[in-house]
Amino acid sequence: MNGDLKIHATVHCDVLIIGAGGAALRCGAEILEKVPGASVYALTKVSHPQKSHTSTAQGGLAAVDPKDPLDAPIYHMFDTWKGSDCTADQNVVKLICESAWEQILWLENRGMHFSRDREGRLSKRTFGGHTRNFGESSVYRAVFEADRTGKGIMDTSWGETLKRGITFFNQCIAVELLLKDRRCGGCIAFQQKEGQFIRILAKATIIASGGSGQVFRVTTNCRQNTGDGLALVLQAGLPIMDPEAVQFHPTGIVGPGILASETLRSVGGILRNRDLEPFMVNYAPKMKELAPRDLVARAIESEIREGRGIVNPDHNIPHVWIDLRHLSDEVHEKQIPEVSSFFKRYVNLDTKKDLCPVRPSNHYHMGGIPTNQYGEVEDANQQVIGGLYAVGECAAASFHGFNRLGTNSILELITMGKLVAERVIDRVKGEPTRPDDSFRGDYFAARFAAYVQAVGSESVGALRNTMRTTMTEKVSVFRTEKSMTEAIEQLLELHERATRAPLTGRGLAGNQELLNRWELDNLLQVAMTISQAALHRKESRGAHFRDDYPVRQDAFNYHTLTSMNTFGAVEIGRREIDMSLFKAGGPHHEKFGYIERKY
Repeated sequence: MNGDLKIHATVHCDVLIIGAGGAALRCGAEILEKVPGASVYALTKVSHPQKSHTSTAQGGLAAVDPKDPLDAPIYHMFDTWKGSDCTADQNVVKLICESAWEQILWLENRGMHFSRDREGRLSKRTFGGHTRNFGESSVYRAVFEADRTGKGIMDTSWGETLKRGITFFNQCIAVELLLKDRRCGGCIAFQQKEGQFIRILAKATIIASGGSGQVFRVTTNCRQNTGDGLALVLQAGLPIMDPEAVQFHPTGIVGPGILASETLRSVGGILRNRDLEPFMVNYAPKMKELAPRDLVARAIESEIREGRGIVNPDHNIPHVWIDLRHLSDEVHEKQIPEVSSFFKRYVNLDTKKDLCPVRPSNHYHMGGIPTNQYGEVEDANQQVIGGLYAVGECAAASFHGFNRLGTNSILELITMGKLVAERVIDRVKGEPTRPDDSFRGDYFAARFAAYVQAVGSESVGALRNTMRTTMTEKVSVFRTEKSMTEAIEQLLELHERATRAPLTGRGLAGNQELLNRWELDNLLQVAMTISQAALHRKESRGAHFRDDYPVRQDAFNYHTLTSMNTFGAVEIGRREIDMSLFKAGGPHHEKFGYIERKY
């Protein structure tokens, strides 16, 4: 077996992208368009890029149309800053909001089928927290493709990369970054079907590996979202930023936890409790159902905690209702057809006639690999690691701070994908030679040897389920010191027990158990940093809510940096929040101070 735990081949390229979702493909398309003939390799964990999680995004992309007399980029910046609970980096907020419409045109000009109104203009939706005139009223800012916008982005950007010569490595995972002298030279990758390790050397390495939702038992995330990119940088001795900032979407379909898009509330859906009361007026009197996600999620959980929820007889899970019965047939059939089909398929309900059961479900990780506004990865001292970049949900520039507004995620994918590509292009053109064989893997062989040689009676699947249940029960929408301390103790125990979880088959080729074991390690590492950072932050901010510290505190006006060289021994550092819009002192600068967050 040890003979198989070797590097079978070394390949060279200009750019290596770890991931093949929306951010990865937008980045790759830009590089290939601007540098014809560049060799760009993209690793995807799944069987095909179209299986990437971006394809499941439903609602739309926020972008201010320059011709819209009621909207302006400064309003989008304000909404993003306020929505983040004053923790987004303002230089990044400005960069993305001001370049948003350019990326809408990029997608449209390359064939994306955006929905249009009767006059032929791009249709727009309103989403929670998006307003005009600094919170005066809701604004229609999000363009969309029915309720499958992410699929449109994937179809478009995938086609662009294919026709320009990208090379995909399907069912291939990055298991070790190759770092030397503060420079990244590529990675060690494992080809699952062949059961072989290869070394990929590249002038630039971009981590675009997606989210970490499988840390939680109830999640809208796909099966493959196991925080692999975050674990990869932790194992390389680099930090991750704001891991405690985890978003729980208000409306997961009770049972499967599948996303019931915020589109349902943007088109007029009403949240109702057991007595059919529309309760959001009690929590966000002005914005009601269109308040930001963290507020709506806590409102639903509060209704349930106070006995005004409904216990679902099929799943024994308390929930509230979303009422769509009053919406027109046109809305059901043209604006929310996919979500309506989910309710029919998974819980056998007709959205035109039935109340639909929903409750918060883990959805998005605002934290991630710390980068500057150009996507360059930084270490714990905020120094750039040469040749290493991160983009998409696995990265934290930080556009979202401690709460992401709906439609800002896939906006970030395409805008930052393009911006990171521009930085990578400069490096590719400026580096005359590719990394050499001095970039070697140090620990992948020992790690995988431990997996295949393990003996004992523990089960990888059972350990994973226990971890996910622990995180859902103890580090979820509402958090306390007691619950998180218990979670940390449980994670330490699970990590130790995992060393006694043998594999039924010890071969490397096509061994799904081996992949599951590797994922378990990644999940445990991400779960530990989430829990430790959340325990450290003794305040409530955005999606991070502490029952024992329910108020935002100025003492925590910073980003958390967490490093973990030994499991459980988490080191906490900090990065200052960029306040450049406020400090510039220009028009409306006072809107970008540490403002009160009411809706």
